[in-house]
Amino acid sequence: MKKRTLGPCVTFFPQPTTLISTLDAEGDADIMTATWTGIVSKTPPTMAVSLHQGRKTYENIRASGCFVVNMVPSRLAVEADFCGLKSGRDEDKLAVTGLRAAAAVHVAAPLIAESPLNVECRYCGELELGDYRLVLGEILEIHAAEAAFDPEGEMSPLAFDPLVYLGGIREYWSLGEKVADAYQAGKKLF
Repeated sequence: MKKRTLGPCVTFFPQPTTLISTLDAEGDADIMTATWTGIVSKTPPTMAVSLHQGRKTYENIRASGCFVVNMVPSRLAVEADFCGLKSGRDEDKLAVTGLRAAAAVHVAAPLIAESPLNVECRYCGELELGDYRLVLGEILEIHAAEAAFDPEGEMSPLAFDPLVYLGGIREYWSLGEKVADAYQAGKKLF
């Protein structure tokens, strides 16, 4: 396979689109779109979110000690894009988008009700990366939409319909179809 070098840059590497919800000093909910997120540890369960140090969301997390990572379904692409374009310092993003805050179980930051998957996190550290901060959050609870489960309790990934961001080409995509079973497909090569 012939390849082209691109140098150090943010490419179109697929990234999950999430909304990070926080509370500001006045107790008002704020949301910000973030695609640089992911689970980084199983024990203890930990998420990482990369945020510019000047963002209101970063300020809110440091002040409150908590945040929620909310998966964005593809049907909310417009709302998610808006939340990445505007600052919570200038706009009430919940009011403009019509998204609703819901109470979390373990943290003060709200869940986004329209999100099919919400991850409650307690701030547990950060790593400085230039102007960005890799914020670590201990996962305290995960909320999954009841509609994603069949009567036997099995989850259907299609019910989540996650929105994926391709940074280098600045496009949002939904996922396609299942291609293999993890931890099983590779056994064909044993």
